[in-house]
Amino acid sequence: MILIGENLNVMVKRIGQAIKEKYPKPIQALAVAEAEAGVDYIDINLGPARKGGEELMEWVVRIVQEVVDLPLYLDTTNVKAIEAGLKVYKNKQGKAVINSIMCRPERMEAQIPLVTKYDAGMVALLWGLEGMPRDAAERGALTADILQRATDAGVAGEDVWVDPIITPVNVQQNQLLECNKFISELDMIAEIVSPGCKSTCGLSNVSNGAPDHLRPILNQTYMMILEKLGMKSCIVDAFDEDLHEIARGTRPEITALVHRVVDGDEEGIADLSHEAQEYVKTAKVLLGHSLYSDSWLEL
Repeated sequence: MILIGENLNVMVKRIGQAIKEKYPKPIQALAVAEAEAGVDYIDINLGPARKGGEELMEWVVRIVQEVVDLPLYLDTTNVKAIEAGLKVYKNKQGKAVINSIMCRPERMEAQIPLVTKYDAGMVALLWGLEGMPRDAAERGALTADILQRATDAGVAGEDVWVDPIITPVNVQQNQLLECNKFISELDMIAEIVSPGCKSTCGLSNVSNGAPDHLRPILNQTYMMILEKLGMKSCIVDAFDEDLHEIARGTRPEITALVHRVVDGDEEGIADLSHEAQEYVKTAKVLLGHSLYSDSWLEL
């Protein structure tokens, strides 16, 4: 699984303050720590960045690239700020990626040309004119639209990452199930319109609102489910060591167990260790076999 570190975010108090004051040390220290933790990309999330966004994105890209060589996701709704970051970005170990381009005509028309102009990648965020897609079918229609537009503009399939929009399991369990269904179908859609296209998601969204001590197992288990369904990458907490181990294949027994649950094979589960049973219980919640409650591990 390709991992994109989510931690360099303006919403993190010390990072937001450092960006506001243009104080590089905390930002650079965090970027180095994310790289040392083993992520493949670093997401620079400036939020809306309405005031001075162009200057801020340019500055952050420059100071981050002074200390790390990893490719960057440029994350803001400010289109001009995205372009400012792309202008100064240096391709050391991979292309910059625009995170993200919504499936709305005005956003696609403004941003897809930037992908080819600056030889970048793009996240195709499946947020359409009516907002969040209601089911797998709407996600499929939005995907076909934005992939066709990207293809027509000359964007190679391998430069596109489709984000189906992961929803919190504790409030939108049915939406999550529709998302799971779509992910299992994405490769088929991409093969027709944009061969080589990849997928990504904000993994931590699945555990938003859950108690803090339960968030890691939700994130880790869902990543394994997504891998089984065909997901290629996730935007994650760079410092979740257990998640890194799973993503790098050093917990094959746990991954195989969760994949068995996805396949409907629950034979011998009663004889598992306590840790393994917790992953199974969590997988059942994320797959809709059990209703979510904050006490699902105790049942």
